[in-house]
Amino acid sequence: MMMPSPAAGRPQNAQQRHLLKLFNELDEAGRRSLLDYAEFLQTRTSQETMAESEPEPLLEPKLIPRPENESVVKAIKRLSASFSMLPREALFNETSSLMMAHVMQGRSAPDVIDELEALFEAHYQKYRQGG
Repeated sequence: MMMPSPAAGRPQNAQQRHLLKLFNELDEAGRRSLLDYAEFLQTRTSQETMAESEPEPLLEPKLIPRPENESVVKAIKRLSASFSMLPREALFNETSSLMMAHVMQGRSAPDVIDELEALFEAHYQKYRQGG
């Protein structure tokens, strides 16, 4: 799986060239992990830019069932949708650490997802208590 070359006349900067070089040196599983992590970061960034104009009333989670063979990225998206009332910045460091443990240290997806579910639930309980 080769990354497409940039459109003609569209120069790449040094970071893009370096990322492309690293991507091309990975095996298929590594490439999938890198793409999953990039999607996670992109989702987080787009959610952070959404401004909220008024404080919301206390909301209940809309729990989405956990599918079989769920990826860590999909679990983060599912939990973010289930617990949409939680501020992303409060969860970012911990979700990033768990994502990195999966991608870089090889922790199993089910174990990481179990921890993510507990993390989101703990943050929801803090939200309910006003903190």
